[in-house]
Amino acid sequence: MHASRKSWGARAVLLLPYLWLAAFFLAPFVIVLKISFSQTAIAQPPYVPVFDPAAGWQGLQEFFARLTADGYRLLVSDPIYLLSYFKSLQIAAISTAILLLIGYPIAYGIARSARGLQPPLVMLVVLPFWTSFLIRVYAWINILQHDGLLNQVLLALHIIRAPVVWLASDTAIYIGVVYSYLPFMVLPLYATLEKMDESLLEAAADLGCTRTRAFWLVTLPLSLPGVAAGVLLCFIPIVGEFVIPDLLGGSQTLMIGQTLWTEFFSNRDWPVASAIAVALLALLLVPIVFYQRLQSRQLEGLR
Repeated sequence: MHASRKSWGARAVLLLPYLWLAAFFLAPFVIVLKISFSQTAIAQPPYVPVFDPAAGWQGLQEFFARLTADGYRLLVSDPIYLLSYFKSLQIAAISTAILLLIGYPIAYGIARSARGLQPPLVMLVVLPFWTSFLIRVYAWINILQHDGLLNQVLLALHIIRAPVVWLASDTAIYIGVVYSYLPFMVLPLYATLEKMDESLLEAAADLGCTRTRAFWLVTLPLSLPGVAAGVLLCFIPIVGEFVIPDLLGGSQTLMIGQTLWTEFFSNRDWPVASAIAVALLALLLVPIVFYQRLQSRQLEGLR
């Protein structure tokens, strides 16, 4: 009896995460998926059909009969949506590459520093999270504006002769994104590098490897799980980023997050907005599935 209670307790503990995902991910996704196959209407809610359980089986048949894929056809036929997806992927890919180039040396330096210095160094990386995300983005507006701090410093150092236009450009978006998402790249890299067995580097040195060669042959391959985790943690949210491009970017930089907001709140076209969200989720499933397969292969290799 005691063992049976233990098994039921273990099953309940394992069931809780699935219930959480079903309630807060699966159920909202089903609702959004249903709206994406609806039609825009001047009503409340602003789409048809609306399922009425009181109508019974006949109402259910009519409900499915009136669903349409016009929202998805519009995504393919209208260039503005395709360009938004392309721009989002472009900015996310370039930003993630910059984050990796900056974040890897920082994580490597923290992991190779003295044990007593590592906690404060990690704290310095996490410190920006203590300030509101919106306030930090607004701070960059002041820094990047025409007479802002960045232009003043560059002018004082005689690097530029006249103030440069930073705001309302792709450059401003890259600066804001890299600054905001840098901890998401550094922390998983540090967690991986910190766990690496240093005796492997000593063995490589005994076999004649220089430090540079040992890094490329030992450190980098062993840190690839951290690289993959950091890339995913940055790339996926950057694709759907709204605040940074809206505040730092210009009218020429239209990312999918801005398009989604416009369709929901300005155009009140919920079906098209839901179709955009579902298509974006399907697009982001590709790197997630790739990462899961990579992890499963690594686990099989360890066995």
